[in-house]
Amino acid sequence: MTEAPTDPEETLVQFNRLLRELLRGQINRNTFRPWEVELLLDIESCNLRESSREGVLRRYQKAVQRQLARGVTPPMKLSEFLGRKP
Repeated sequence: MTEAPTDPEETLVQFNRLLRELLRGQINRNTFRPWEVELLLDIESCNLRESSREGVLRRYQKAVQRQLARGVTPPMKLSEFLGRKP
């Protein structure tokens, strides 16, 4: 990812905001950090079924929250998360 975030706490706040907007189905801003754009493009490319989208995004959000709590940045992409699931 380009311009990787360095502060895990700040990244967590921004990541949670992004996921909240996605889960609500409404993004209310027009400015994104480069890593957010990469995550959005990755999420779109995963072609989630509408019926499972919310559950998958919530599990992904929890996994990234655990990752960031350990101080690991940037947030993993959804495709990485899905690749790790059995």
